[in-house]
Amino acid sequence: MKPRRPGRPNRDDAARDTREQLLDAGLASCVEQGIAGTTLRDVAKRAGLTPALLHYYFADKSGLVEAVASERVLPVIDALGSDSQSGGQDPATIAIDFVDSVFALVERFPWLPGLWVREVLASSGGLRQFLLQHVAERIPRPLARQFAAAQQAGRLAADIEPRLLVVSLIGLSLFPLAAAPLWQGAFNDPALGRERLRQHTHALLRAALEPRDEN
Repeated sequence: MKPRRPGRPNRDDAARDTREQLLDAGLASCVEQGIAGTTLRDVAKRAGLTPALLHYYFADKSGLVEAVASERVLPVIDALGSDSQSGGQDPATIAIDFVDSVFALVERFPWLPGLWVREVLASSGGLRQFLLQHVAERIPRPLARQFAAAQQAGRLAADIEPRLLVVSLIGLSLFPLAAAPLWQGAFNDPALGRERLRQHTHALLRAALEPRDEN
């Protein structure tokens, strides 16, 4: 939530603050309980406000979810898109920059991987259609075009599909971050933390994408 300007708040400031408070509570509830399990009553209780205010600002649950998606989730994904636009032509650098952007974003917004898996990847996910509609031209398509340009310039192997390389990058970043409790528990090694995963992913991408000396 943005800090209020100094001085006594006017009605517009108070209304904005209330709406922001409800959006924060709505996001927290969707992350913790899932969109299907979120109710306006739960969100109001979390915000310390009345359900009537939720109806006033968002009309109903679908209005709240749309606002949470537009004003809380989409700006985070937009940040990923802008952070990962390296502009470089080296495919390994492009890929590593994207992965680093994902890791940095999850450090700031730790709820992102779990929400992505539950509400976007699942066929019943509440954000699936919204993000398919709004995200494709923000991240995967521009990234695929960068890889395609590198391939045309001879810097990416011909048998690598640029669009599926984007899919692979998501699989190497958001998926393992979402599943961290599972693989950390399976190997029972505290050293296998997020930074070690990031270094490992860098090594994989360099091995797969950097040009090889044939001599």
